[in-house]
Amino acid sequence: MTVSIDPVLPAGSLSGKRALVTGSSRGIGADTAKYLAAAGAKVAINYRNKEARALKLVSEITAAGGEAIAIGGDLTDAPSVDAMFQTVADAWGGLDILVLNASGGMEGGMAEDYALQLNRDAQVRALETALPLLGEGSRVVFVTSHQAHFIHTVPTMPEYQKVAESKRAGEDALRERIPTLDAAGIGFVVVSGDMIEGTITATLLDRARPGAIDARREDAGRLYTVSEFAAEVARAAVDPLPEGRIRYVGDVSGFLNPHR
Repeated sequence: MTVSIDPVLPAGSLSGKRALVTGSSRGIGADTAKYLAAAGAKVAINYRNKEARALKLVSEITAAGGEAIAIGGDLTDAPSVDAMFQTVADAWGGLDILVLNASGGMEGGMAEDYALQLNRDAQVRALETALPLLGEGSRVVFVTSHQAHFIHTVPTMPEYQKVAESKRAGEDALRERIPTLDAAGIGFVVVSGDMIEGTITATLLDRARPGAIDARREDAGRLYTVSEFAAEVARAAVDPLPEGRIRYVGDVSGFLNPHR
């Protein structure tokens, strides 16, 4: 099955599997959903306010012979999260793959602690609400950035500081659940990427600090595109768990050895 994207997983390898990708009406989440669908998974497309885009993605997947549903849900609102996973339970009876992709914090007009609400509290809430649907052999993938993952040892741009700290707090809070997940046979992995070409975050950073993306591209050699990074997220949903439960995407040498 082809879903307007080059396959990165063997066709049919996820046949019968059920996946939900948060924040998947566009960008990395949308391409991740496409890759999973192209491998045969049923995919739930979660969106906060981009219903038209989510429905278009569902139509694209179903037109190619796949199965997908769109579910509106604000991850910072507990009843909304409950309703989202109840919809999945009613439709498919459970989940095999949960990709925690949705994040933010650079948007204007939000509460002072919005970044922490979304990038930490909402991630934990989503995982805990999904637990009854995740059985043995299932996988949880948390998507983050090098700038957030290494924030305790490598400074980032002031404009991204709050987001980076909140995403690292979210990663730490999720990692605290690893013993519980392991006991239930649920795999957990973090996918950490460098700045990604064409993402909203990169655009906002470049707007706040002109030249930031060009500078990072020069330091790293090259930056991954949205589809390239999404392919790594999709692979993380099926590949053996890496050491430290962390899959690095893009150049990481400057973060591992910041004083070289």
